[in-house]
Amino acid sequence: MRIIELTKETRTDLLNNLLKRSPNNYGQFEATVNEIINNVRTNGDKALFEYTAKFDKFDLNADNIKVTKAEIEEAYSRLDPKLVEVLKHSAENIRAFHVKQLRNSWFDAKPDGTILGMKITAIEKSGVYVPGGKAAYPSSVLMNIIPAKVAGVEQIIMTTPPGADGKVNPGTLVAADIAGADVIYKVGGAQAIAAMAFGTESIPKVDKITGPGNIFVALAKKAVYGYVSIDSIAGPSEIMVLADETANPRYVAADLLSQAEHDELASAILITTSKELAEKVSAEIDGFVKDLDRKEIIQKSLDNYGYILVAENMQDAIDAVNEIASEHLEILTRNPFDIMTRVKNAGAMFLGEHSSEPLGDYFAGPNHILPTNGTAKFFSPVNVDDFIKKSSIIAYSKEALEKIHTEIEMFAKSEGLTAHANSIKVRFEEK
Repeated sequence: MRIIELTKETRTDLLNNLLKRSPNNYGQFEATVNEIINNVRTNGDKALFEYTAKFDKFDLNADNIKVTKAEIEEAYSRLDPKLVEVLKHSAENIRAFHVKQLRNSWFDAKPDGTILGMKITAIEKSGVYVPGGKAAYPSSVLMNIIPAKVAGVEQIIMTTPPGADGKVNPGTLVAADIAGADVIYKVGGAQAIAAMAFGTESIPKVDKITGPGNIFVALAKKAVYGYVSIDSIAGPSEIMVLADETANPRYVAADLLSQAEHDELASAILITTSKELAEKVSAEIDGFVKDLDRKEIIQKSLDNYGYILVAENMQDAIDAVNEIASEHLEILTRNPFDIMTRVKNAGAMFLGEHSSEPLGDYFAGPNHILPTNGTAKFFSPVNVDDFIKKSSIIAYSKEALEKIHTEIEMFAKSEGLTAHANSIKVRFEEK
């Protein structure tokens, strides 16, 4: 794995290279995605059935589009009972973490008759997209559905592509059942996003769409944003490890590879103040890659987007961490909690040598749907707030309004909005 001295120039070059992976740079696919969306919006189920036959080789129709209880029961029978218990345990941890995020409506009443407040209401319908085939991740099913359930969403629907035999990955179905999905539809790709955004004869329109997917799914979510809300336009996975000379090089190497195996566009970066650690990690990576199942994908990922950056001091390293704003950040230093307080930008932080990234992916409880491609500077992990909306509450008595009505009228007139001013003024006309 390449070892580079961290300088202002190398940091800029690295950022430019990483940003090439953003879904915003795949405009050549937008015309295809827009055509699919418009077709589904116009022709509804007919378009869905045609695209499913074309892309998934399954004869979808109104009678088999919805996953049945029998299919869910069959999924349980096909899954190792021990894995089912693991999924349930993970779901409990995820639920317990997200319950702590719940907020209540509030009202502030004053003696003069002024009442101000915030009314918090869950969205009515949430849609979850789940990839199929080799990219089936039951963990993401839990992470998408459980926060919505905790928030109080009335109906949670899920779409996922079927195989050519019409079946859905059993792990996906079991996870959806454990998490509390209300209905599951056998539709994938950009066409599924369009169906949830606009509704068809079979699939209801939702208020928000969350969940990962390929570039076509990501671009479809981008295209329908505004008609519905979305979680984010996710880019490829990424991990950054910030380490000093106390870090275990074998642990660091293993953790970097845990994300590099996702796909060829995944990014794995070590920033360290120790040249010795850098060299040891690079050697460990070479040893691990030879024995891992997805070594070809891993090697391409490392060749394209893998870096070991050696910083002159810890402050330079932290500055680079904040500039890159990685999806996952592991802090393996002498005092990781101190370093954590100095990090401003990261989707999720993993502190200490026993808090490796897969712990967050599967089990700890915090959401693993995180901002990518530097968007951790302004976006947050998926959480309960993603599934609620807030309404401001304003109530004034006549006495309270009378004290300040002339100020409001003056303010409105200063903006040239005399009808605004009049709306206040008429309440105090002499009769």
